[in-house]
Amino acid sequence: MSDKRIEDYGLIGDLHTAALVGLDGSIDWLCLPHFDDRACLAALLDDESAGYWSLAPTGHARLSRRDYDAHSLVLRTRWESTDGIVDVIDFMPPRDEAANVVRIVEGVEGRVQMSTSLCLRFDYGRITPWIHAGNDAPGTPCSEEFAAVAGPDAVWVRTDVPLRHEAGTLNATFDVSSGKQIAFVLTHKPSYLPPPAAINARHALKETTRFWSRWIDQCTYNGPWSREVHRSLMLLKALTYAPTGGIVAAVTTSLPEQLGGSRNWDYRYGWLRDATFTLEALINTGYTDEALAWRAWLVRAVAGDPSKLQIMYGLDGTQRIPEMTLDWLNGYQGSRPVRVGNAAAGQHQLDVWGETLDGLHLAREAGLQANDSAWDLQRSLVDWIQQHWQEPDNGLWEMRGPKQHFVHSKVMAWVGVDRAIRAVEQQGLPGDVATWKQLAQAIHADICAHGFDPKRNTFTQFYGSHGLDASLLLLPRVGFLPWDDPRIIGTVEAVAQELDSDGFLLRYDNTADGNADGLSGRENAFLVCSFWLVDAWHGIGEHQRAEHLFERLLALRNDLGLLSEEYDTQAHRHMGNTPQAFSLVGLINSAQTLSGQSDPLITREASR
Repeated sequence: MSDKRIEDYGLIGDLHTAALVGLDGSIDWLCLPHFDDRACLAALLDDESAGYWSLAPTGHARLSRRDYDAHSLVLRTRWESTDGIVDVIDFMPPRDEAANVVRIVEGVEGRVQMSTSLCLRFDYGRITPWIHAGNDAPGTPCSEEFAAVAGPDAVWVRTDVPLRHEAGTLNATFDVSSGKQIAFVLTHKPSYLPPPAAINARHALKETTRFWSRWIDQCTYNGPWSREVHRSLMLLKALTYAPTGGIVAAVTTSLPEQLGGSRNWDYRYGWLRDATFTLEALINTGYTDEALAWRAWLVRAVAGDPSKLQIMYGLDGTQRIPEMTLDWLNGYQGSRPVRVGNAAAGQHQLDVWGETLDGLHLAREAGLQANDSAWDLQRSLVDWIQQHWQEPDNGLWEMRGPKQHFVHSKVMAWVGVDRAIRAVEQQGLPGDVATWKQLAQAIHADICAHGFDPKRNTFTQFYGSHGLDASLLLLPRVGFLPWDDPRIIGTVEAVAQELDSDGFLLRYDNTADGNADGLSGRENAFLVCSFWLVDAWHGIGEHQRAEHLFERLLALRNDLGLLSEEYDTQAHRHMGNTPQAFSLVGLINSAQTLSGQSDPLITREASR
């Protein structure tokens, strides 16, 4: 079982899927051909028998440096030994015909002996493929080519050095001298189609670097944390599914919220809530094309009966995401079960109606071209809110305990109605604004009457709750009450104190109301919530506290700028799925807030 930490991994991707590369030079996670397909390299969730691809010097060598080249998602790892220095360059070219993983070994100094071992195991480590020589593919000839086939999947491996096929694994040992390059290309294509054309690895490197450089050059953020924001934006872009515009929450499944625990979930889907925050980050940094693509994905995904709105969808808009466990995998460092699919897709979470309306409002305020079908959808969502806002739900944290009247859920119902009112009054769109105003006032009054504890001067997690919830920090951000309202100031201070985990924030206190989430075990500090606290401190005028917390959060990133979902403040390590879109978005939005660049394009202040 691997002892590698979650933060030991770097990300490469092609806007259809992604791979995780460890500090030891091993790719331990890769799903092909898409983010949510079955992994063919899954050592991350078990051990080497579940599939891996190692590439590193033989004998004693040390990793002296790794970073992304320039403004790109091209990962360069430098190894030093007594014999010389060598770089390993890992990347995935933005996809054309097929998925490609490219690994180039480049001699820098001296002469270094290298070894590689590619152990493909399809269906999350369950299936050993049939491997055979595959020199029948079109394209540039190379000295070695093998095909690995398992049912509908086929992978071609091409390289400049001889490969040995040993017990279902492709191995090679070779030398690289200064100024020389050795390339390995892994290409996926369905097994029932003709073999894919070979690509030129060195040309693909240039094109991939150019693609990412041009993309990040569009960024309009120029504040004091430009390097951190640019890296987070590129990682966020890598979580985008190019064919549809959907945004995956993370590239992994079942990385645990508690080591050895059972809070292990599949995040390889598109959450409407996450995507709305992502949309705000993209629009405010100049990426309107991505915002347009996301809006189109959203409208397609949620089309139809508004009562059937889900919290998440597949990246192609798939609605059914059945959850199952992969019992042959031992899980990341023994954290079982390993889950694929996500049963939370069927939960009732009232806030999603408001999040969807808010996201479309942000797109409209940013000047994105009007879309009649999007407005028709919004009107139907408001009508649904009008009929159902008084019902309990599972809350934004996907509680698996009893349904409650969660305060954040009610607030987001109010937000949805408020945004529809603004569309009528400010954009001239058709709608029953008088009725909607009455509805918004009724929801607002209900929340203030039942979701606020005057004795403690704080809003609560749900009506009658003794506990708090980090999502309460969003109330002023979405315009429910102004930042200087005493109830908001009291809520910020209470949340910061009662949900504290070494200066970071928990999502909620599961013990405050007797295991409200219905799950065993504990959680760690939730990173996006800690970024929300940065924004909240800033909002109530505590600017020094806000910037101090922001700098502490930046220090949690790994050496490549990745953030996972949670952070264990006792073991000082990342926990949860990675890289987490929600965490990256929190960083981007907080940097904009602290830089005074959070609202030049859009605003979430409410109508009055």
